[in-house]
Amino acid sequence: MSILVPIGYTIFNTYTAANGTYEQLDRGNKSNLREKEVTISEDPVSILVMGVEDYSSNGANGRADSLVVITLDPKDMSMKMVSIPRDSRVDIIGRDKKDKINHAYVFGEEDMTINTVENFLNIPIDYYVTLDFDGFKNIINVIGGVTVDVPFNFWEKSDEGMQERIYFKKGKHTLNGEEALAYVRMRKRDPKGDLGRNERQQQVINAVLEKIISPSTIFKINDIADEIGSNVQTNIKITEAAKMATKMKNFNKSMIERYTITGTDQYIGGIYYFIPDDQNVNEITKELKNHLHK
Repeated sequence: MSILVPIGYTIFNTYTAANGTYEQLDRGNKSNLREKEVTISEDPVSILVMGVEDYSSNGANGRADSLVVITLDPKDMSMKMVSIPRDSRVDIIGRDKKDKINHAYVFGEEDMTINTVENFLNIPIDYYVTLDFDGFKNIINVIGGVTVDVPFNFWEKSDEGMQERIYFKKGKHTLNGEEALAYVRMRKRDPKGDLGRNERQQQVINAVLEKIISPSTIFKINDIADEIGSNVQTNIKITEAAKMATKMKNFNKSMIERYTITGTDQYIGGIYYFIPDDQNVNEITKELKNHLHK
């Protein structure tokens, strides 16, 4: 069964059941890097997925703790994916300064974050999906958890109680929502730092896709849709989502190519930053542009 059939049904139910999920960007429907407007069901497009951490600020001025850029071509049913390290030092568009890329959301939410990512990767961002931590956890709980191959022993604090530690042992384990969130957030105890964290993010994304296409999850689609409607904001319209699901009937996760942004660690003014390697970023930009037929 296609991955996007249940996903498309989920999206469709989400949009019909949840008011307020759709939120247009200030710029309108077209990226400033596009000559004409594109649609997700007909054209190669890009989607920026933002995982927003706002529990420490009671829902206000959250940071984009996870930034994943996905390019999707509905004609050959292929997908490319790259995670942007949250501490990447880049030009924040609209602030006239360099800062950590996850701070763009604090200053200007989706619009400033998208403008900043477009400038960093030099590609248009056509669509966005913003997901908060509660939504991430609840969706994973609804589908019955996700199975991952833990690369090494480590622990991470729970977001539900900062004094509570969640311990992970090397090997395959099924994680609930709280555990999965801790799993993708940890970086201080990872020998690879943010790079290892990005790999775990993509690992969980794949695990979620695998779980969503399983027969046992089909009967939970409405619950997933309700959860998405409560915790997601996006500029993907219901009509576009429904057409996309129809076009992508034969899509599967083997069509996903993943890329890693490399760089160096650096302290500037006593503050830690990740400095992306220009050559590496240019190579990834070239791959994404080719996929977008730019």
